[in-house]
Amino acid sequence: MNTPTAPAAWPRAVLFDLLSALLDSWTVWNTVAGSEQRGRAWRAEYLRLTYGCGAYVAYEDLVRQAAHNTGLPETVCEALAAEWPHLPVWSGVSETLAEVQRHCKLAVVTNCSQRLGRIAADRIGIAWDVVVTSEEAGFYKPDPHPYQMALEKLGVQPAQAAFVAGSGYDMFGTSRVGLRTYWHNRIGLSLPSGAPAPEVESPTLDGLPDWLAHFHPV
Repeated sequence: MNTPTAPAAWPRAVLFDLLSALLDSWTVWNTVAGSEQRGRAWRAEYLRLTYGCGAYVAYEDLVRQAAHNTGLPETVCEALAAEWPHLPVWSGVSETLAEVQRHCKLAVVTNCSQRLGRIAADRIGIAWDVVVTSEEAGFYKPDPHPYQMALEKLGVQPAQAAFVAGSGYDMFGTSRVGLRTYWHNRIGLSLPSGAPAPEVESPTLDGLPDWLAHFHPV
């Protein structure tokens, strides 16, 4: 006798980090910095400044300060801005989001300015239900405000939504808000000291639809 299969139970909404979970911004930073080593150092310093400042400071200023702190010329910031409209989308993202969008509302929550956040979100090529930037929220992740603003705009509670992270720092914020988290750790980052573990960690988004389809046990 065949055992009946439980019906799928998707969340009402899925929130995504943008610049690491969906877009390969790392390669662009490395290219304009001149090497992977210099690009990683610049990006790491930027992340330290961003995740440490809380209340919003102009995104472009933090990028510039991180370049200065790591010994890079200010011209790298101009080069990064020039490449922004061409940020590459990770392979598999478009197909996965098309499948998920059939079942859930989709939102972006990104540590970025309004202008650059919209440009980057448009790179994905889908109609987002909500795009929240740190500039609009007034705070940088992992402060709870950006996640909460997205949830409010979507009209859903934290228990009705999932988050797809690109950086381990997101786990500090999603754990405080109560968002179950899938970490798309494409480049093999280490989980920051003290950060709660995500529910799922994977170098691809291949497992995301199945995880979401069984999000609420029946």
